[in-house]
Amino acid sequence: MIPFVAPVDDIMFSLRAVAGAAELPNWDDELAEGIISHFGSFAEGVIAPLDETGDAQGCRLHDGKVAMPDGFADAYAALAESGWQGLTAPEAFGGMGQGHLIAGAVSEVFSGANHAMQMVCNLVPGAIATLLRFGSVAQQEAWVPKLASGQALSTMCLTEPGAGSDLSRIRTKAVRDDASWRISGEKIFISGGDQDMSDDILHLILARTGDDGIKGLSLFIAGKNDAGDTIKVTRIEEKLGLHASPTCQMAFDGAPAQLVGEEGAGLRAMFTLMNHARIDVALQGVAHAARAHAIATAYAAERKQGRRPDGRDAVLADHADVQRMLNEQQTLAMGARSMAHIALVAMEKGDQSDLVDFLTPICKVFCTEAGIRSADLGMQILGGYGYLTEYRVSQTWRDARITAIYEGANGIHAQSIATRGLRNGVGADAFDALIGDLADQAQIATLHAKWRAARQYMITSPSPAEHAHDFMQLTAQLYFRAVWCRIAERDPQSAGLRDFALAQPIPVAPAMLALG
Repeated sequence: MIPFVAPVDDIMFSLRAVAGAAELPNWDDELAEGIISHFGSFAEGVIAPLDETGDAQGCRLHDGKVAMPDGFADAYAALAESGWQGLTAPEAFGGMGQGHLIAGAVSEVFSGANHAMQMVCNLVPGAIATLLRFGSVAQQEAWVPKLASGQALSTMCLTEPGAGSDLSRIRTKAVRDDASWRISGEKIFISGGDQDMSDDILHLILARTGDDGIKGLSLFIAGKNDAGDTIKVTRIEEKLGLHASPTCQMAFDGAPAQLVGEEGAGLRAMFTLMNHARIDVALQGVAHAARAHAIATAYAAERKQGRRPDGRDAVLADHADVQRMLNEQQTLAMGARSMAHIALVAMEKGDQSDLVDFLTPICKVFCTEAGIRSADLGMQILGGYGYLTEYRVSQTWRDARITAIYEGANGIHAQSIATRGLRNGVGADAFDALIGDLADQAQIATLHAKWRAARQYMITSPSPAEHAHDFMQLTAQLYFRAVWCRIAERDPQSAGLRDFALAQPIPVAPAMLALG
């Protein structure tokens, strides 16, 4: 096994040199590096060592209660005691009051160390943001301190057996009970629906209060301890990966709940949580890409294979095909990370919401596919050992694979860019300008022109959804390559990797590449 090492230096380079974190008025570079480094040390020593055993043991359901793998409860107690669960919570509620950038960096490290545990813990920042934006003062005072202290974890209860991406099919109902509400129905695929790490759980539940499609959906909160037997875990799913993250099927039988925000505005409130989760998932992809590259690099530097021209033993890294795969892993990890960081800087500025809305699905698609691709390359580099569990790059692939599916399947995000994303031209215009800011136009002028032509084609197409996949790939590749131009500009030693990235084939149908 190759121990996890937090990529703190790479993260800080991306924040400083590529994403422009220093442009933010409240950015404290020294504080940021201190926080990320401190969490990196914690992750290396406490969280990462549980990843392998957690994968092997998985979670267990007994009498309706979930037991986490050995050591997880103690690690969570240390996490909470150190204040990490309150990283983004306002200081007035007992948190650290940090912003999206530092939270994103910590999340990437957490995912690289132990994605399964991160899955259970990292819905808390989104839950806090949702309560602060839409919750009542009483709801905020009751729950934000518990979430910040680690006393409570949170879930996001959307999916149902007959309602996945199409939320208009949700059938879980909420009915009034005097001043409160009662929820009845079934939810599936609920990460951390139960666990034995926190004292309480805050369930955020999308439920139907009217019959008018998505307009009849409202957002509710229900506490595990308040609900008693009215909220039950009926099963935990057996999965390809993330074995230590309990994915629960849950039954609500008149569970007492409180309305968050306005009745009928549940989807708008839930999107606060979902948008946070989508950038978080993008960073999970980055974490897997970086982890797979770290494993493959270490292995390829030691594994003897063949002879050098001078007759000495060669190692895997001496061979051209292995170098090609290592280069692809590295360009994917570094480029994807900076793509996500640029989106987070725009989010933190607070005045570029249209750009953030346009970048978020691009990051979700590209970064998650980068994680899967890098893990797959890692297995190829390690050969037979990659297919075994010893070096755990196979676990990286298994854990990474879900990222392209949950929080909106990647095809749905491609369609959103091709339709709603282009109808709102402000976000696409801002993206166009961003590309110009990131790269010397001489380097990517041809690709940029093809993207502009493709954009116009999609706007006038009677069936843009048919070309959504290709347009997303073209858009993501343009962003990725522009980012690599910025990386090489700020770090001339990486010019070779930039050239490698720019030379890669673009996975888009020839007809779209012929535009422009």
